[in-house]
Amino acid sequence: MAKFVSEKIRKKSGARLAAVQATYMAAFSDLSVDEVIEDFKSGSIGRYAIEEDAVSGEHTVELEEMDKPYFEALVRGVHSKKQALENSLRSYLKEASAYDHMNATMQALLLCAVYELAYTTDVDTKVLIQEYVDLAYAFFMKNEPKMINALLDQIAKNIRM
Repeated sequence: MAKFVSEKIRKKSGARLAAVQATYMAAFSDLSVDEVIEDFKSGSIGRYAIEEDAVSGEHTVELEEMDKPYFEALVRGVHSKKQALENSLRSYLKEASAYDHMNATMQALLLCAVYELAYTTDVDTKVLIQEYVDLAYAFFMKNEPKMINALLDQIAKNIRM
């Protein structure tokens, strides 16, 4: 039996995925944040993903519609608070330089997650952490999502008491 997930929740999850991708693009492309946001909102970027299954191999699938205002607020929020978010992340790592050596996708994911933990209150902490751990599994193998889970849990305990 399929688990019921409301359209609103699906759209917010889609916004989080797109925000991670847009945060990455804004940091590592020649496009401005405004251009990246508009490209995602128009669907010219981030509209498709590659799925792989044992029967048909790799194929392109269209992603569900996202909550565009939430996406934009998240990307703009991360962009405006990026230095503070990075400093915060560094303070939770055993070695501050570990953040600078992380995969760029992981950095983008953590920036979005920490921004939501610190600056939003409409989603329960455990749900928010699970959303980002689920996203981590879309990008990484089992060790990275476990590390992200532990790190976000530690951060949440300090900023969302």
